[in-house]
Amino acid sequence: MVDERRATGPEVDVKLLELLACPLTKGPLTWDPERSELVSRLGKLAYPVRDGIPIMLPSEARTLVEES
Repeated sequence: MVDERRATGPEVDVKLLELLACPLTKGPLTWDPERSELVSRLGKLAYPVRDGIPIMLPSEARTLVEES
């Protein structure tokens, strides 16, 4: 039997999200469930979440590109 929640990727605990901030800007993060990333709009960075663990290293972050 397949767990449907695992098939869509890990979820981030809302309380954890309230505590975390971008290490560069100290600004808030939002959860992107499609890519399993925590997004810093101020820093234009997306931090990966692997096995439910946020990787809050700027060197691991993906730079966000603005779409026109």
